[in-house]
Amino acid sequence: MKRTTSLLLLCGFLALLTVQSSSAGRIAQNPNTQQSQHTEVKIAPQRFDEFAGQYIIPANPDLVLSFWREGDKFFLQATSQQKVEIFPESETKFFLKVTDAQATFVRDAQGKVTGAIWRQNNQESQLQRTSSQPAIEVPVQFARREEMIPMRDGVKLHTLIFSPQNIAEALPILMNRTPYGIAQTTSDGINRRYKELVKDGYIFVAQDIRGRYASEGQFVMNRPLRDKKDRKSIDESADTYDTIDWLVKNVAKNNGRVGILGVSYDGWLAAVATIDAHPALRASSPQAPMTDTWLGDDFFHNGAFRETYGYEYVKSMETSKEDTDVTLDKLDAFDWYLGLGSLSKISDELKGKLPTWDAFVAHPNYDDYWKARAAQRYLKQTTVPTLVVGGWWDQEDFYGALATYDALEKHDQDNKNFVVLGPWNHGGWGGFGRGLGAISFGSSTGLYFRAQIQAPWFAYFLKDKGKLNESEAVTFQTGTNKWTTSDRWPPKEAVERDIFLRNGKQLSFEKPKANQEPEFESYVSDPANPVPYRKRPIQPTYGSGSGWYTWLVADQRFLQGRNDVLTWQTEVLSEDLTITGDIVAHLFASTTGTDSDWVVKLIDVYANEYPEDKKMAGYQLMVADEIFRGRFRQSFTKPTPIVANQVNEYVIDLHGNNHCFKKGHRVMVQVQSTWFPLYDRNPQKFVENILKAQASDYQVATQRVYESARYPSHLSLPVMK
Repeated sequence: MKRTTSLLLLCGFLALLTVQSSSAGRIAQNPNTQQSQHTEVKIAPQRFDEFAGQYIIPANPDLVLSFWREGDKFFLQATSQQKVEIFPESETKFFLKVTDAQATFVRDAQGKVTGAIWRQNNQESQLQRTSSQPAIEVPVQFARREEMIPMRDGVKLHTLIFSPQNIAEALPILMNRTPYGIAQTTSDGINRRYKELVKDGYIFVAQDIRGRYASEGQFVMNRPLRDKKDRKSIDESADTYDTIDWLVKNVAKNNGRVGILGVSYDGWLAAVATIDAHPALRASSPQAPMTDTWLGDDFFHNGAFRETYGYEYVKSMETSKEDTDVTLDKLDAFDWYLGLGSLSKISDELKGKLPTWDAFVAHPNYDDYWKARAAQRYLKQTTVPTLVVGGWWDQEDFYGALATYDALEKHDQDNKNFVVLGPWNHGGWGGFGRGLGAISFGSSTGLYFRAQIQAPWFAYFLKDKGKLNESEAVTFQTGTNKWTTSDRWPPKEAVERDIFLRNGKQLSFEKPKANQEPEFESYVSDPANPVPYRKRPIQPTYGSGSGWYTWLVADQRFLQGRNDVLTWQTEVLSEDLTITGDIVAHLFASTTGTDSDWVVKLIDVYANEYPEDKKMAGYQLMVADEIFRGRFRQSFTKPTPIVANQVNEYVIDLHGNNHCFKKGHRVMVQVQSTWFPLYDRNPQKFVENILKAQASDYQVATQRVYESARYPSHLSLPVMK
């Protein structure tokens, strides 16, 4: 998979640009390396015909590279991509001018062409020839129309409309609203991004939201709902309503039905579109929606501030109307953030220039400011069918997918609320989805979702096409690598079982016995030496080569040897253990400080002997995880100091998953108090506002995690019968 990923990443115009989406839905690619020197030569065009056909990378058979000749020119096309011309540098070697890459065709002993070697960025990938006939994809041609659509308050929003050039029947409109810029959207881009939907026939619409890029007005991060008493008041729901109203009246050959979809911020926009929805809005798919940025999405988790993300994302969004690149003056973000001493240094640097950063400082608790922006608090009954999508390893908005589904489910009387949860990072269903990091899923899960779930779902509600055979909840079970279905999430078949932290670093379904000594494990938490959340050096979130996109599936063995990470694990499992549903940690702990963070991680430890994939032997895969800021143990609204050395129970929701710990594996739990620099360091001394803490406020604390009958720390697991 590593070579496959490298091939796609670097050959950006090919093969779905194997890119990784940020919360902003932006694309990150490796920078171009020094170009190789290629010399074009002349060959008889017919010599190329023996190389024509389809080639695959065996690790990803759904990615097809087709080679063919048109007259005296030679072309290459990857799945869902434009064709690109290639040039001979010998009779068997061909190179690309748009990027530094080369294909060398190879023959077997009988002289038959059997494959090719793809060379790029000093790496090689073996291509296998599967057919002598190329699979040439002919994109649908769209007419591009640009409009400034007026809203009820007179502000105009920049909108692009893509209508198929040959419309035989009235088509529904499928729209995406975004803060990330639409000016570069093209007909070819529509074909690539929405390939499975294009086949069914839609008019596609993209829009810059209020105050971003070419749209007028003022941008407000996660704008709260409007005051309905004021008829000209606005919010994102109202802007969506006004846009749809204009579209159905002014776009030729539309069938009067509109769907909306989007990922991350765009996913939140798709969710709020269902509030007081326009009658023409017939389907919405909020995907990884940015739902509650204080409780569990981008900016805070249970009160713990996501330092790197909060600073870098907000700076990129609010420095100007367009995205701004964020760089640091040190190679390792860990050193840069630690060198600040405290978050107040960032506030001093920004000097009130970024409204959302100012909000972080002014509203460190879950007050009315955050509640007004928490979508799960205002999403109510809707007439719009909804397909919520999330990824088990979404590094940004996994909480949002679950919270959006749950909020809508409470009012779903017509059974039109659906959820799909797969083995993806943030927006990972937009690619092939055969794996993430070192983890293989055995099939193209993203392709399956788009072709077998998303496309038929929209076709049913927007085109009256087909039958709605989809179960309410479709989830991918990792470990066994299979899709599962149920009539709700979580499924009612799961039975809650407690797995306990036991003396001797053991993990067991048997509760600790009374009078067991000692009662606890302890460690020293030092804010000057915090636990890194991923392997160093840590690049800026959206920086070149950033590990941000796959850090949740990184091998946790990189923390071995640290004394401030406690570990418990089971014996080798004698049979499969499948958990499907919500995972909750009950941590009994104390600290010598008056405030503390607690991080709990549930980990699948692979067998030490793993012949099916030797590099995975002993791998430690994080299955569920979360952080909790101790000051909020009684209330997220009114924090209180922790009484030093007092044992408290911390109930920490690790959220849902559908995972099978295979026979021969182990179950592991880890506890720590820092996760830096993704999360800011807790001073471990209660201060009124941690975002205003000074460097002198940070202190060392001794932490105790209890494992006794009196204080039985445990995880409640949803075990399938």
